[in-house]
Amino acid sequence: MFEQLLQQIQKGDVKSLARCISLIENEYNGYEEFLKQLPNSSTKIIGITGPPGAGKSTLTDALIGEIITQQKSVAVVCVDPSSPFNLGADLGDRIRMSEWYNNKNVFIRSLATRGSLGGLHPKIIEITDVLKITPFDFIIVETVGVGQSEIEIAGLADTTIVVVVPEAGDEVQTMKAGLMEIADIFVVNKADRPDADVFVKNLRQMLAPSFVQKQYHIPVIKTVASQKQGAAELLEKILPHQQHIISTDKKYWLLAEKAYQLIQHKRMKDINKKLLKEQIEHSTETNMYRLIEKY
Repeated sequence: MFEQLLQQIQKGDVKSLARCISLIENEYNGYEEFLKQLPNSSTKIIGITGPPGAGKSTLTDALIGEIITQQKSVAVVCVDPSSPFNLGADLGDRIRMSEWYNNKNVFIRSLATRGSLGGLHPKIIEITDVLKITPFDFIIVETVGVGQSEIEIAGLADTTIVVVVPEAGDEVQTMKAGLMEIADIFVVNKADRPDADVFVKNLRQMLAPSFVQKQYHIPVIKTVASQKQGAAELLEKILPHQQHIISTDKKYWLLAEKAYQLIQHKRMKDINKKLLKEQIEHSTETNMYRLIEKY
């Protein structure tokens, strides 16, 4: 079955792609052997992250529009918050991006975090590896804004875009260090707000030392995603960065981080959260550390 799916996916059959993603999500028997058979791919992953309310989904929608304008194709994975009860997605990005739902050059899949603290789906690495063997020109992963743990996207994406919104005065100084470290491109969305130019100026000053250390200038792009402004300039910055990383050691750090995440998930495979909840419910032990000691 998986062999036939592989052939169809490489031809660009989206129904086979959607089915394969579902099989991987549910750890259908044979999926691990299927992953071992995946051919190498040079397609790069674009990661979009940032604090809640920054406009990540709107920016993703605008970026899709720019990619389609250039007669290219794109696969988008939108990782939504999950319900703590049924682990399904609380939001539906396909609804928010309904303009592209029937476009043959756009594939959009919503995934739930399923309790993952890093804002990503537990099988996101495997799913993106499958997407990389499709004929799509671009792959975008949009993450949940979940605070400091947004940095998990750095282990997945070749180009990490951090979306922020303008803040007044010295508040830029309080920006989380994790986001400052993982960003390959900064996007200041909602740049039509007051003091946006001041925010951008301060952000660029903060990023100046990184140019000396990394020999790479981190661009700061102003966008008004709701009006489709700035998406073209953003795409212009993404392309050269994806060429640049080939000559740096970041790709080896990416591979190491991916391997680490896969090993971690494999070793945690036998831990069932539902079963754990039932054990806690029926246990007389009140000390959490003694309760989990047997694990």
